[in-house]
Amino acid sequence: MRFHSGEIAVQERAGVRDIAQDVGEGIADHLPPGASDFLQRRQMAVLGTVDNRGHVWASVVTGEPGFIEAIDDRTLRIAVRASSSDPLLRNLATEGLTALFAPDFVSSRRVRVNGRGVIRDGAIFITTEEVYGNCRRYLQERIFVGNREPAAEGQAASASSALSASQQQQISRADTFFIATDKPDRGADVSHKGGNPGFVRVLDQRRLAFPDYNGNSMFNTLGNLTDNPQAGLLFIDFDTGRTLQLTGSASIDWSPERVRTFAGAERVVEFELEQIIDTPEGFPLVAKFRQFSRNNPKL
Repeated sequence: MRFHSGEIAVQERAGVRDIAQDVGEGIADHLPPGASDFLQRRQMAVLGTVDNRGHVWASVVTGEPGFIEAIDDRTLRIAVRASSSDPLLRNLATEGLTALFAPDFVSSRRVRVNGRGVIRDGAIFITTEEVYGNCRRYLQERIFVGNREPAAEGQAASASSALSASQQQQISRADTFFIATDKPDRGADVSHKGGNPGFVRVLDQRRLAFPDYNGNSMFNTLGNLTDNPQAGLLFIDFDTGRTLQLTGSASIDWSPERVRTFAGAERVVEFELEQIIDTPEGFPLVAKFRQFSRNNPKL
């Protein structure tokens, strides 16, 4: 079965079950040549992993083209240097559910890989179970133009259970974030959400809300959340390199009254924070903004 119970439940409620079945035909258990070539040209990817308490995290990894390597059609090797504050390496010290999302911000293409990952010989190895490209909408156009000079005095990461004023500001002006979810008996997943700045709303120090726009109809993210509310969010400030990694729980609001408060939304997702890791120099690439996606609903 290509879809699990949570995904099917959301597809049926949204009235797109037939569409999802057709789109799902594109899911493979291996890396087609086009996907392998695409991944090996990337300079960044986002990984979704689960810690030993069941909390889900989204982490960014970067490198020169080739740092993601297809060893064969079922195995990826990722040369990775992660911050000691990032749960990524701890989560993969033993083999665990892992998801990868690799975007091309220029051509608006993206590839997703779901499977099992582990740290071995100083690299992450992912054995693929699901590989597919999907919806290109809501991906803002950016081009990487080099690496950021590290601060003279490195700024340490910090952790807390509430959003500071500056963290709230970064989230409120974001046009992109990444979301990792997990279905314990089926696997992890990671995707992106995009829109015009302001599409993510900070409700208070521990709660966010964001719209779910029309997409590929598979509902991998919302399907996982239906069965397991644990989620990890990643916000990257592409101007400064600061990253915010949030873990907590999420719920889906289908009420028409709530949906109408977000332009273009078909559903609303509310996220409650349990922990945030703030890394001032978490993203070393310099990204030049070019334009917003033409698909972004106007706020």
